[in-house]
Amino acid sequence: MDKVILKSLAPKGRLRAGINLSNFLLVPEVLNDGTPTGTSPDVAMRVATELGVECEFITFDGPGLLADASAEDKWDIGNIANEAARASVMDFTRPYALIDAHFLVQKNSRLRNNQDVDTSEITVATPERTAYDLWLTENLRNASISRAGSMSGARELFTSGRATVLAGLKPALMEEVVKNPQYEILQPMFTAIKQAIGIKKGNPQALAFLNQMVAEMVSSGFIYESLLRHNVQDKLTVAPQDIPLGAPIK
Repeated sequence: MDKVILKSLAPKGRLRAGINLSNFLLVPEVLNDGTPTGTSPDVAMRVATELGVECEFITFDGPGLLADASAEDKWDIGNIANEAARASVMDFTRPYALIDAHFLVQKNSRLRNNQDVDTSEITVATPERTAYDLWLTENLRNASISRAGSMSGARELFTSGRATVLAGLKPALMEEVVKNPQYEILQPMFTAIKQAIGIKKGNPQALAFLNQMVAEMVSSGFIYESLLRHNVQDKLTVAPQDIPLGAPIK
């Protein structure tokens, strides 16, 4: 192991991995002792193994809080989605998994496609500072955005009628449709959430090392096997590695 990379990624002699607990697909369970389980922790442990150090999980209740902590010495890698708004404070690897984000609407509404959502009379409910909230902020020109502290809070905005549309990850929205047949999911997705490994800016050697690791974890089947082990293989996809770094995924 290159000593420069080891020192930059594990300066405390262990890998401190920032884990976003709000991503129920990549962290589907937290054990009684507080240990997160899922593909995101699996990825962090795989990196630690390659470095030859122990992995310490530093958990955050949301991705925005994890990104905020990039200015502090709390984590060495941060497993959250790669979004342009976060790229000002973090560098990201290529993605290892993709999750579709969609709009949920009432079946009897006039909204038939994503373009219909971006009109002045529409209010979109979303959990604040998620990757898709950042996308909505950057891309919606006419619709209003109503933010809540959690997905359940955003759902309440929608079900109470204070918002016309609910934005969310497809698996969560599918559960809403099962419970409420009067709802439907607009097609296609409005964005793909790119799950990646983030580090503090300005460390190209460490970033190159992590990109190599992501490519290896994808090509070897490690990512898919992790998704399968945690029973989420049908809810998100392994990211193709032939997408140029930094390219948008539509």
